[in-house]
Amino acid sequence: MSRKKLKTIGVLGGMGPEASAYFFGQLIRATAAASDQDHVPVILYSLPQIPDRTTAILHGGPSPVPSLLRGLHALRRAGADFAVMSCISAHYFYPRLAAKSPLPLLNLLEETLAAAKNLKPVPETIGLIATTGTVRSRIVANLFKPAGLEVIVPSARSQERVMAAIYGKNGIKAGFTDGRPREILLEVVGELVHRGARAILAGCTEVPLVLRTEDLPVPLVEPMAIGARAAVKRAGARLRR
Repeated sequence: MSRKKLKTIGVLGGMGPEASAYFFGQLIRATAAASDQDHVPVILYSLPQIPDRTTAILHGGPSPVPSLLRGLHALRRAGADFAVMSCISAHYFYPRLAAKSPLPLLNLLEETLAAAKNLKPVPETIGLIATTGTVRSRIVANLFKPAGLEVIVPSARSQERVMAAIYGKNGIKAGFTDGRPREILLEVVGELVHRGARAILAGCTEVPLVLRTEDLPVPLVEPMAIGARAAVKRAGARLRR
């Protein structure tokens, strides 16, 4: 029996590399597959040398847009039918990329908003754990607020701690996914829940490397898992329930 032809997913990664590998794992887990051949074709282009997104957003550092576009062109040449960026902060540059991208781009934040609105009950207040670039750019709040979902963020001091957990010498990007980085994020989650958050949005792709839904008193809204399911569906494969 002939199999349905599946579209090829292009993953623009390296921001960071471990988060990209995690996203690839989410693609596998999202697929209802009885054999290797049932899984979606995936091309992962990991380019860790893409300039830091938070530095570009907050401090006028080198723009990541040229490198992101090079990555998208590389994915197209390799045979991808559409692409997804496994980095939330990079979505600040999404409008510029979508206008020039050689491939259709799946937007993780748009998919996440749709998934959040389908939760029961709908979390009208969501706490955001993300890089300072994502927080200050308000790319999440500006998308969620018109849909009736309020986004609250950590205090300035707590946000510094989030950045230390992600970027610090012993942070998640340095390969430390247990111990102090995890403790810090759990403490900040507790503060957000105390302030009224009814769900926590993992607004940085490093966050789900250390936090799981079972760790929290409220749902963890995870763009990586949500985006993976959206990508698998767009590719034409069956979703695992």
